[in-house]
Amino acid sequence: MVSATASNICERAERKLNVNGKKAIVFGGTSGIGLATSKQLADAGASVVAISRDPSKAGDPGLNIALEKCDVRDRAALQALFEKLAPFDILISAATGGARAVGPFLEMDMDGYQASFDKLWGYTNVVRYGAGYLPEDGCIVLVSGSPARRMKPGQIAIGSVGGAVEAFARGVARELAPRRINVVSPGQIDTPMVSLQGAEREELYNKMTANHLIPRAGTADEVAQAVMLAVTNDFMTGTTIDVDGGWLLS
Repeated sequence: MVSATASNICERAERKLNVNGKKAIVFGGTSGIGLATSKQLADAGASVVAISRDPSKAGDPGLNIALEKCDVRDRAALQALFEKLAPFDILISAATGGARAVGPFLEMDMDGYQASFDKLWGYTNVVRYGAGYLPEDGCIVLVSGSPARRMKPGQIAIGSVGGAVEAFARGVARELAPRRINVVSPGQIDTPMVSLQGAEREELYNKMTANHLIPRAGTADEVAQAVMLAVTNDFMTGTTIDVDGGWLLS
């Protein structure tokens, strides 16, 4: 016999798994992982607003997805946008923030290293100015990356930023409760950030993932599935979900 408490928990879980009728805001939602997430949310019945600096990248995103333009580094514009779009239930940021420095740290242009942290500042802006519009059962999902905990050569800047994102989410989870915040950490993912095409593109990804337990690049849809888990699982907060093909174990 199921207790009343257990029954109530199951009922809440079933409601949470259904995003139908909820409103989701997705920054970086017009390309790559963000666009895949926007589409999966819309397919599940959510009303989605996909936001980026260049919404035209999304093309025709399909039903239940509206497009908005905003730079997450522009705090005034961000606050105005939140006021316009509120209320909403789900807040996601996959926005990259801009260029990222690569290469050995001791040879790195420090302006480039500093600029890599625009991703972190964008995420913190989104959380700072957007969290107040979420209901008590609302949730936030941010995207970091596997270099946060296992950097390959040349990934000092990317890893530093990702590590800061994950530390931020763990730290702020207590302040946000009962609202939830989680991080999804992708490995090597085939997205439009790589401009190569055809055989050159395939060769690059094969080389970058040759030593991974799953020796291929992941897809944006596979990462978006993890974002959906973070959105719909009512018992997760302050944690990081790895979708990396075994990067951390390779």
